[in-house]
Amino acid sequence: MAVYVVTGGAGFIGSNIVQRLVEDGEEVRVVDNMATGHRENLDCVGDAARLFEGSVCDGALLRQAFDGADYVLHQGALASVPRSVADPLATNHVNVDGTLQVLEAARACGVRRVVYASSSSVYGDVPTLPKREDMTPQPKSPYAVSKLAGEYYCQVYNSVFGLETVALRYFNVFGPRQDPASQYAAVIPIFIRCIVSGEPPQVYGDGEQSRDFTYVDDVVAANLQAARAEGAAGAVCNLGRGERHTLNKLLGLLQDIIGKRVEANYGPDRAGDVKHSEADITRAREAFGYEPQVTFEEGLRRTVEWYRGATA
Repeated sequence: MAVYVVTGGAGFIGSNIVQRLVEDGEEVRVVDNMATGHRENLDCVGDAARLFEGSVCDGALLRQAFDGADYVLHQGALASVPRSVADPLATNHVNVDGTLQVLEAARACGVRRVVYASSSSVYGDVPTLPKREDMTPQPKSPYAVSKLAGEYYCQVYNSVFGLETVALRYFNVFGPRQDPASQYAAVIPIFIRCIVSGEPPQVYGDGEQSRDFTYVDDVVAANLQAARAEGAAGAVCNLGRGERHTLNKLLGLLQDIIGKRVEANYGPDRAGDVKHSEADITRAREAFGYEPQVTFEEGLRRTVEWYRGATA
């Protein structure tokens, strides 16, 4: 049995990781201040995960949580482009200062490896598709800058201090426990909520912008593979499905799954958004054997099923 700490473990992705680790019989600790996470996201594991309630910016708390830990899966962040545009200082504090605190605490406590949740937003609007890790980043938002800064800190701690790190550039993760009620909610839970309630969803732009949507179970599996794989230390890897779908296609698929039709409201493009995103996942395959298992359509069906159960 290994000891894992999941920062942001009461959030959407973090709680799914926690559940998988508990099911695998590992010892799990969670660091979360509930700013964007929810206690009920941890109900599925009961008392099997120990909660350290507080911020990733609190170095003393992190050292308590990391004491004796083997792996840290750093999911804790303010994860929103619009939020970062509205409040860049808060985004920088949590995502950059917090990541530095996590790395420093992990180094002090002798943690074996830190897996860092980065973002495809670091690429910006580089026109070449699919996105490859050797492309020059061109971040368009404070959020993207903060995630790229975290990557650089991970690389420095790996090379200078000998703390093993792996950075995973997430591409539009979706699935159960993704909050549709937040002011900064992602597009899939917003679309589901709108279609179920018969409200017209808001689409920024013409709906022909495309994304590489990645189901959360594949992201969970990748985090565990990245933590455990020999030879992966220092890697920066894309995490997607390696395909893209437009928002208009997404809206049509969700209406088919839910069995309800709505008309979308189309408006101006949103500041900081990129037009197209698609991952080249070759490096993740080579570094730790990543292979996405859940198709886009199946992921949407599972997410709709969860949403209906959560709101019943």
